[in-house]
Amino acid sequence: MDSKVVSMKGAIAAHVRDGDTVVIEGFTHLINFAAGHEIIRQRRKDLTLCRLTPDLIYDQMIAAGCAKKLVFSWAGNPGAGSLHAFRRAVEKGTPPLEIEEYSHFGMVARMSAGAASLPFWPMRNYMGTDLPVVNPRIRTVTCPYTGEELATVPALNPDVTIIAAQRADRLGNAQVWGLLGVQKEAAFASKRVIVVVEELVDESVIRSDPNRTLIPGMIVDAVVVEPWGCHPSYAQGFYDRDNDFYVAWEDISRDAAKLQAYLDEWVHGVTDRAAYMAKQPELKQRLTAKAQMCEGVNYGF
Repeated sequence: MDSKVVSMKGAIAAHVRDGDTVVIEGFTHLINFAAGHEIIRQRRKDLTLCRLTPDLIYDQMIAAGCAKKLVFSWAGNPGAGSLHAFRRAVEKGTPPLEIEEYSHFGMVARMSAGAASLPFWPMRNYMGTDLPVVNPRIRTVTCPYTGEELATVPALNPDVTIIAAQRADRLGNAQVWGLLGVQKEAAFASKRVIVVVEELVDESVIRSDPNRTLIPGMIVDAVVVEPWGCHPSYAQGFYDRDNDFYVAWEDISRDAAKLQAYLDEWVHGVTDRAAYMAKQPELKQRLTAKAQMCEGVNYGF
């Protein structure tokens, strides 16, 4: 079978189109900033960006004018403050941005329904909240077994989902360890899937530890090998979260001119992630993970 390995530039050019619904997933861990930066560099526009916790990468994409709409739950700069480009867009319309808000589990449920080819997902967690008032897509259904009234959310089927993983083989069988989010559900719900990995390994490595395979190659359209692709997020076993960056973003994002200067230097001003890393060689010394190996298991029978 032919290899699915392509460059980041090639993957975004082939699979992310103007007007698409795009998911870049990862819950604090394995958020692929490199893909978001390439989307900005290729000047994609009118995107509907979906994510449980839109953080800095979506703030950057909103500031760059890529987004028409944000579908989300909690939004903020974790541990540091607000997303100020997002706030300017919502509060001042610069740039204009539609929003559609759910709870965390509401977004999980939407992706789970999409992955299961179901039209909606029933829930209890909107009891006593005002989210259904501001979001008419949150509706109710009567349980046919108990007569109970349940909240529902519609399935989410993105045009493209971008998942970061520690490693994959050339066919896209991708393995993740450490903190998980809703990557699997988002990938199975999506029409197209791009997997971005720290390391490309032989199929034998994947087969030697099958329970770690989160995304099977049969649903993957492109594999991108992009070391440090998640910075300032982190990749367990490869590099740590850059907390200094998250703190610094509070000041950068408060000022639209500073944010634009950041995009000019660190996104438009570099050709790719390798060039981005070459501008800040101290990151590897400061953030590279030390070895802490897990115990092996016997898969024999």
